[in-house]
Amino acid sequence: MAKEKLYSIGEVSRLCNISTKALRFYDKIGVIVPDRVGENGYRYYSEETILRIPIVKYYKQMGFRLEEMQGLVSGEDYYVLEGSFLNKINELWEQEHSIHNSYVAVKDWYELIQEAKVVRRNDLREVGVRYVNEMHLCCMEQEFKYQYMESIINIPWVNYLDSVGNKITGEVILEFPSWQDKRKGVCEQARIMQKPIYSCGCGTNEINYGGFMAVTVYHVGAHETIGESYEKLAKWVSAKGVPCGPNGYERYVVDYWTTSNESDFVTEIILPIKNEK
Repeated sequence: MAKEKLYSIGEVSRLCNISTKALRFYDKIGVIVPDRVGENGYRYYSEETILRIPIVKYYKQMGFRLEEMQGLVSGEDYYVLEGSFLNKINELWEQEHSIHNSYVAVKDWYELIQEAKVVRRNDLREVGVRYVNEMHLCCMEQEFKYQYMESIINIPWVNYLDSVGNKITGEVILEFPSWQDKRKGVCEQARIMQKPIYSCGCGTNEINYGGFMAVTVYHVGAHETIGESYEKLAKWVSAKGVPCGPNGYERYVVDYWTTSNESDFVTEIILPIKNEK
């Protein structure tokens, strides 16, 4: 390409693998302006101007919007570039963390659905013993009135998380101070718990959960019938002589957050085994 030569918009389109529509738009917003416009309205570009097109493509790759490139492509003042790059770094950092939050939440929810499918497909309702992994959770005390939907989709809990700017993921877990009271239908208090995506930062509203062996059973169906699974647990614990309690947990694998069909609900009841030395 000779420096003196001017290239038509069609030639530039072929040389740089870019549409003429895009070139006209670049001209309109002042990102890449042709060196000459003929009487017939045809646009002509010099070699120097054409060589700015790869710069625009690279800026687009970095996440810059075309509107942000005005005054940057010419590269006249790298102090301007420095400030623009710093602003873009901060913007992309926020986007990265937002996408990460969404990814973690969707992945956790997907895995819960997969767990529920396995439980239902294989009718996994027998009592067993498993290790509960240790987790750091956000939590809040609440009254419990056996209104499960209000306890799980908990508006005060959601409002509290909003107020502290927190992001949570995964299943809702309710802790009951006495699993025997819960079994009998006389429990009046519960602690709602969920996993934060990042460090909780909730001060006193944090708790370490897990890190223990537990007797567990899956309950499939409406929460109002969960007493049947508690009876199954109570008989198993009594027959085996396993020391449990006093507290217990209900881990809502699939619930109102996922489906309105209560027959599809899957809940894991978890009774920590006492560590008697």
